[in-house]
Amino acid sequence: MRLVTHGDSAPSSVNRYLLPDEQQVIMVRRHPAVLLRPVAEVFGGLIIAGLLSKVFGDSGGGTALVVVWWLWLLLLIRFVWKVAEWSVDYFVVTSKRMLLTTGLITRKVAMMPLQKVTDMSFKRSLMGRMLGYGEFILESAGQDQALSNVEYIPYPETLYLEVCQMLFPSKDSGDD
Repeated sequence: MRLVTHGDSAPSSVNRYLLPDEQQVIMVRRHPAVLLRPVAEVFGGLIIAGLLSKVFGDSGGGTALVVVWWLWLLLLIRFVWKVAEWSVDYFVVTSKRMLLTTGLITRKVAMMPLQKVTDMSFKRSLMGRMLGYGEFILESAGQDQALSNVEYIPYPETLYLEVCQMLFPSKDSGDD
């Protein structure tokens, strides 16, 4: 998992949304914790399928056994789909804006210009503190934005400070 990619180029799935005069400053993939529920569903389904196999196997229910394992296979396919979606979802901060790209087939790009951000905070649940992720909450002056919440951000304190430094540059960093 990459935190900040100063100087690295974005993957082509993200790069196509960058403007020619924009520089990528930060790019992160959502925290893998976003996959905890699908993993739990697959393993829970496997346990249930195994128990039902024993029950139906002992009673000679061959058709029911096939249905149980087909249902588990559907859970597994859904898990693979979620992993594929996670692999193409990125939160990107450029020199001009913040972008959140999501979706495998239907691509969604939410964006907020850095100049429009009036308030930014992050929150971390107990699970987020244990696993190392958080949620960014972005606000702009009285407007409803396409990008207002970014969930499952890895290392939220570090990213928060990096983005705040871009939003509110220090006065002594200018030319004298």
